[in-house]
Amino acid sequence: MKSSVSIGIPCYNNARWLTQAIESALAQTCPEKEVLVVDDGSTDHSAEIARSFGDRIQFFQTENRGGNHARNLVVQHSTGEWLQFLDADDYLEPEKIARQLAEVNPETADVIYSSVLIETGIGAEAHRERSQIDTSNDLFAQWLAWEIPQTGGALWRKSALESIGGWKENQPCCQEHELYLRALQADLRFVFAPSALAIYRIWSDSTVCRKDPRLVIRVKTGLIDEMCTWLRQRVQWTQIHQRVAGRACFEMARTLAKYDRDAAAEYHRERRDRQLIHLEGPAAPISYQVIYRTLGFAFAERFAAARR
Repeated sequence: MKSSVSIGIPCYNNARWLTQAIESALAQTCPEKEVLVVDDGSTDHSAEIARSFGDRIQFFQTENRGGNHARNLVVQHSTGEWLQFLDADDYLEPEKIARQLAEVNPETADVIYSSVLIETGIGAEAHRERSQIDTSNDLFAQWLAWEIPQTGGALWRKSALESIGGWKENQPCCQEHELYLRALQADLRFVFAPSALAIYRIWSDSTVCRKDPRLVIRVKTGLIDEMCTWLRQRVQWTQIHQRVAGRACFEMARTLAKYDRDAAAEYHRERRDRQLIHLEGPAAPISYQVIYRTLGFAFAERFAAARR
């Protein structure tokens, strides 16, 4: 028996991209599918575009209450066994859902997840890069590294998503990562599928995850701390988890330094005192590490700023 899939597209003022998102959902090769579009109080012509698809989609319009409220409306009105969420400025390759369902045994999964293709630039200038997921690490390390994918990369079993209460409607950012955290805490079954066929488009600095970096740092740090506490309580906290979390916190300290070096220095001290600073990756080139280990974080950031 073929699995049925509901594809949910929340939209707020994304008329520029909405047609492609809807068309990519309708083009999915899985035969048992439905497409639901929720307009979250747009003030552009997004609603007009959605209505132009007629009865090929289900269309809902609400006042502006945020993307997670719109996603929960998808859950409420969907009939599929599986749920595919697709942001209105992203799109899917035609085989995305069918390949995920074929590459794993769906009966053993509550969440099927894959890397996404990160697309930067527009038109002929567009460039794609596959997001990295280190499957040699456990799911908790993958989550701490922010590798479990952006919204479009996952398929959710509807009943499993409902069992954890759906999307948190007052979550200001890091929305899928907050949901993944609750799913891991509830021991939902995550299964990795190797094909990367969801496209996450980076085209603006005004999207939820990019418009306020300091808010993202604050929210992401709180989620990481919640995961750390939970793993320690379960006696599952490992050196790998500490290293991965420390790298994430170090990267956030460096990002914060671009906006407020004093706040970044305080953040770095607090994270270091919790043993959650680890220098690794592109944010920690050897030249930076030498200055950091000799003169400290604040001086290393002053030096880095002078060289920008």
